[in-house]
Amino acid sequence: MHFDIPCFVRGMFYFRACWSRSAGGLQCTAIPAGKGRVVGTLFIVPTPIGNLEDITLRALRVLREVSLIAAEDTRTTRVLLQHYGIKTPLTSYHEHNKLSKLDAIFDALATGDVALVSDAGTPGISDPGYELVREAIHRGVRVEPLPGPNAAIAALVGSGLPTDSFIFLGFPPRKDRARREWLAEVADERRTLILYESPNRLTSLLRAVLETLGDRPVCVARELSKVYEELRRGQASEVLAHYEANPPRGEIVLVVGGAPEARAEAWVETRVREALRARLEAGEPLSSAARRVAMEAGWNRRDVYALGVEEKDAQPQARRKH
Repeated sequence: MHFDIPCFVRGMFYFRACWSRSAGGLQCTAIPAGKGRVVGTLFIVPTPIGNLEDITLRALRVLREVSLIAAEDTRTTRVLLQHYGIKTPLTSYHEHNKLSKLDAIFDALATGDVALVSDAGTPGISDPGYELVREAIHRGVRVEPLPGPNAAIAALVGSGLPTDSFIFLGFPPRKDRARREWLAEVADERRTLILYESPNRLTSLLRAVLETLGDRPVCVARELSKVYEELRRGQASEVLAHYEANPPRGEIVLVVGGAPEARAEAWVETRVREALRARLEAGEPLSSAARRVAMEAGWNRRDVYALGVEEKDAQPQARRKH
């Protein structure tokens, strides 16, 4: 009888453990299984999200050296390979064949290395890849992920919103009710939210964000790294109004600010006026006083500023009476 023992070192062979009976009992001999049983490595290779220059030297080397490239769309990947003069064979691996294609990919891994790529960005992030990686780990195949382009991270760091903690939500449900229920689940989430969406559903998503999460700061990152790249920042209501008047095109990433901290009960107007008056009498400029009091009072800054104007107008009259 025999069984196979996988080896995790690239270029090493499988070994066959052969058991036999002798006077001394069972004996085991390890015999190389031959050059046809090389254990390959599955490389997860990020590719550019727009600009073909956004690919690492290591990624190019891997794409040249592997025996096979499993691509979400072979036509898209072929453009990249031709640009860099890479002639590695391609096979398709996409949403509709990701399970039926597993055996063919593991047959290729039995004789060499395989690279997994998506149309753009990092495989497995809102693209096929998870099932293949999970099965590779289950079968004892080495999985080697390469760092590289990712639209969600690029949008986040350019958004101006907090980057220390965030949640990637992927694509929201298409139907309005399901989308709102989906957003309601993260309504109290303090971390920054990152979503993908198609351009024809962006305004519906922004409207759902506004109505479900409130008028939060957002950033729409559109066509990242491409000629018409745009990062539009503002409150959800402002950005929604812009795209209602100017329908967007291209790939979309939406970054949404997390839920604000729970505030104490807002001050009554008398307390706001007293705080403003104290700062103004101390010589603090109105704009600064209004901003600081608004933060403390839980009021809108413009409303506090308007009260401050009234207080400043009232000060000369009060002095004349004395």
